[in-house]
Amino acid sequence: MKLIDTHVHINFDSFQPDLDAVASRWRNAGVVRLVHSCVEPSEFPVMQSLADRFPELFLAVGLHPLDVETKWTAASVDEILALAQSDRRVVAIGETGLDFFKASNHEEQQEAFEAQLLIAQQLSLPVIIHCRDAAEAMAAILQRFWQHHGSVKGVMHCWGGTPEETQWFLDLGFLISFSGTVTFPKATQIHQSAQMVPSDRLLVETDCPFLAPVPKRGKRNEPAYVQHVAEQVARLRQVSLDELAAQTTQNACSLFKLPTPDLILPASQLCSPLHP
Repeated sequence: MKLIDTHVHINFDSFQPDLDAVASRWRNAGVVRLVHSCVEPSEFPVMQSLADRFPELFLAVGLHPLDVETKWTAASVDEILALAQSDRRVVAIGETGLDFFKASNHEEQQEAFEAQLLIAQQLSLPVIIHCRDAAEAMAAILQRFWQHHGSVKGVMHCWGGTPEETQWFLDLGFLISFSGTVTFPKATQIHQSAQMVPSDRLLVETDCPFLAPVPKRGKRNEPAYVQHVAEQVARLRQVSLDELAAQTTQNACSLFKLPTPDLILPASQLCSPLHP
């Protein structure tokens, strides 16, 4: 069984004391690829060093919506664009999006999000979307983007929306990724969404170190625990874990243009649309 954790933050301080042991556990759990999301561009050099250390790690670059107020500047577009073009291991732009749960700077978030959508489209990369308490505004932005600029591909990460909202983003062509929240017993609408997503549009992730799944809830999350997410999604969909793992691995490789699971190449040998 092979799994891909499509959203990690292993650069965070909580991982530094035992990162080699964390990596050993994810490998023993069958995790063969990881996509390292980016909260802010200043993280990128550390993320690159981690990808040097762990060749199964691939990178995204972007600015999280909760950091827009203090870190989005006139130079941000050029910075994200340059970083995305600087490393062949970059497979996505993000995480970016909207978070209306805590922040009130809605217009500023939308401006930064649309700018990052344009970068993703320019580079033919998918976008990793964070969307909390903002599904209606998010759908409207994406629909408008399609009308004015054309389609963009990507994933709604750590998805927690209603089935109706889930369908909005499926209709826009996005994949839907489920995290440890899908294992929470009372997360009824997430369970329903996990059951309705077409098999070829489904991903799994940890969003570690956050949101550890049952039975690890309350502990630091880590990539090995994506197996618990996959097990729960398989139960909800009434398929085998092997089938769920194979499908989500195929989906992740297709969306992010990852090397096939049987072949991990050094960065110097990787190819992407920007680096033939």
